[in-house]
Amino acid sequence: MPPWSFLKLRLPKTRRLIRYGLATAVLAVAGWFVAPFGVSLPPGLLANPDASRVIVDRHGTPILHLTRPDSSRSAPVSLDRFPPDLIACTLAAEDKRFDGHGGIDFLATARAFRDLFAKRRIVSGASTITQQLIKISSPPAKRNPFTKIHEALAARRLEMTWSKPRILTAYLNRLDYGNLRTGTAEAARFYFQKPLADLSLAECALLAGLPQAPSRLNPLNHPQRAIARRNLILQRLAAAGKSEPSRIAIALIETLNLRPLRESHAAPWAASLSTREKPWRSQPGPAIRTTLDLTLQRALEAIVREETSKLKDANLRHAGLVVIHNPTGEILALVSSADWHDPRGGQFNGTLVPRSPGSTLKPFTYLLAMERNQRTPASIIADIPSHFRTPQGLDLPENYDHAYRGPVTLRSALACSLNVPAMRELNSLGGPAPLHQFLTKIGLATLGPDPDAHGLGLTIGNAPVRLLELTNAYATLARFGRHLSPVLFPSDTPLPAADIPVAKTTFYLIADILSDQAARAPAFPPGGPLDLPFRCAVKTGTSSDFRDNWCLGFTPEFTVGVWAGNFENQPMKGISGIAGAGPIFHRSMIRLHRDHAPSWFERPSGLVDVTIDVRSGKLIPADSKPPHARNDLTPADQVPPAAAAGDYDSAGKALLEPRYAAWFASRHNLRRGELAPDPTPALVEPLKVITPANDVTLILDPEIPSGSDKLRPVTNLPGTARWTSPTLRIEPASPEPVIHLAPGTHTLTATDPRTGVSQKFTLHIKAM
Repeated sequence: MPPWSFLKLRLPKTRRLIRYGLATAVLAVAGWFVAPFGVSLPPGLLANPDASRVIVDRHGTPILHLTRPDSSRSAPVSLDRFPPDLIACTLAAEDKRFDGHGGIDFLATARAFRDLFAKRRIVSGASTITQQLIKISSPPAKRNPFTKIHEALAARRLEMTWSKPRILTAYLNRLDYGNLRTGTAEAARFYFQKPLADLSLAECALLAGLPQAPSRLNPLNHPQRAIARRNLILQRLAAAGKSEPSRIAIALIETLNLRPLRESHAAPWAASLSTREKPWRSQPGPAIRTTLDLTLQRALEAIVREETSKLKDANLRHAGLVVIHNPTGEILALVSSADWHDPRGGQFNGTLVPRSPGSTLKPFTYLLAMERNQRTPASIIADIPSHFRTPQGLDLPENYDHAYRGPVTLRSALACSLNVPAMRELNSLGGPAPLHQFLTKIGLATLGPDPDAHGLGLTIGNAPVRLLELTNAYATLARFGRHLSPVLFPSDTPLPAADIPVAKTTFYLIADILSDQAARAPAFPPGGPLDLPFRCAVKTGTSSDFRDNWCLGFTPEFTVGVWAGNFENQPMKGISGIAGAGPIFHRSMIRLHRDHAPSWFERPSGLVDVTIDVRSGKLIPADSKPPHARNDLTPADQVPPAAAAGDYDSAGKALLEPRYAAWFASRHNLRRGELAPDPTPALVEPLKVITPANDVTLILDPEIPSGSDKLRPVTNLPGTARWTSPTLRIEPASPEPVIHLAPGTHTLTATDPRTGVSQKFTLHIKAM
């Protein structure tokens, strides 16, 4: 047999081996280049990682970082923002052959299997950065060989479709660094309060080591473990020759200098407000822009905190504050509470909680009185005991000091915040309906639909309002009737303004009264919190039992509103608006105008200067001397009449109308030296019967269960007439009697006991 004959015998086997080799190669190539496309990439990887939205102030300065749905915070950045040291440390810690493999590190995989068989347990992992990226971008899945194979194929596909820099960027922005911080930039901000570019080599190594076990290596709880991991990474970096030995040596001995970020922010309320109402949803990008001024916000939060702490012994713990920029309606600062961390309601938003506003609604009553009843600041209003009928019965209101002053000017009544004159003016407007309608129109949304539910007490604060809405209502006063909705999250399409149909002169006169230090001096002594070094309109309010106090006011530039009290509605110990909210208002206005020169409103045309006698509101010579002369303003077409000799007695005392007689004789009268009763007999107002009319026919309806056989007469002088009838039974009642009707023709007589004059009426009563 020839020596080469054995080749013939072995040729079929060689061919099979070749075929097997080729098949294996084809399968390998297919597995390496084709099979990966049989799996899909995680949806979470295809989109850029969500950044935690950041609430910023009007200048773009961050106020606070909101959390993502998983409660973490993240701040993705581009690759050029990562320092080279951080990239080198991350590769040394997680994947030293990242630049050379195609998604799967076969050497690391072989080592992992060797260690597994040798130690009978997993000693080291073999996942590349690309595989880890697939894992952290996928929904949680059970860990088994099939999951690992799927991740390996997906990693291979990613390597064939993405560049290495893109993979590395996505990885660094998605890593979990513990303490609910995702991504390296957010981790640097949290642990060191540094931007990435300012990290040292040691700090880069520390961060690079945390993703392996964020909880076990948490540097806040386990600093020695974190340092040991850091040093291991630095040693790997040295072994790879990726950094100079001198730098590695310095980094190894660098002291761990953590500066963990304390989540104590200005305007902490903004997170819940923005999450709940999402008024910023139209703003693109991660930054949520607000109208707040962060520097001002911090300053006013400190003022609220300091002033409330001074009054803790008086049981005042909480306060809210709003600052509105009048020309735009933008909220420059909003303080929700004195202490966000107070367990007794510190996280309530005091600017949104409806509370009783006390006297802060009086300016709107007098605004309507001037506009509709032709009142002026010089008009005289009777501050005397006054009964008002309400749905609950008769009401006898009192002033805050339980005194009555007799005749007072409107200027004095508003400046000194008297209750009785305000209620008399509202009554003269026809009741609470006009005021209720006006307040609702300018944004007070908590009054309810029925004005009669509050009665005349609406003007002295018996209806709840929100501080934010009331502050904006005062801003409407400052704009002379131009009403804007308050703005916290600016929009490209702001809400339109609405003009209130009230004369500009009326708004000016209200501002003039509220800024008049001399007019309010009898009730608010000079030198207190309401007196500022520049002109400022201001009004206080205190609810019953000292449960709430308020201070609101404005300059042409800004409106400030302050509420102080207790969220759990406990009363304060005798703290009024001037003592509780007043100091906060005072310091806030001073701070606002530190950088903005204060001004005052230009006086509208149509107003004239007058000198009046404050006892009568009538004109007196301009050179008249105090104590009863006062310079005032009034519309040119509403100048008061001139005082005459008949307005005074021989001693120069001003003569009073008969309606003051009871007050003059009472203990409340402390003005006997300047006032005297008018001895001239008063004209008697004649009695007028409004119901029933003479010769009227009334029908009795038996289907009405009650009341159809009863008639209550109505007169212009309730309770004055004396009613009689020879055929009808009359039951005494207040203020008018009840007349019991019966079929037939009857005569009814009303007699005025003051004059003896009688009026007779014929009633025709029929049964159905």
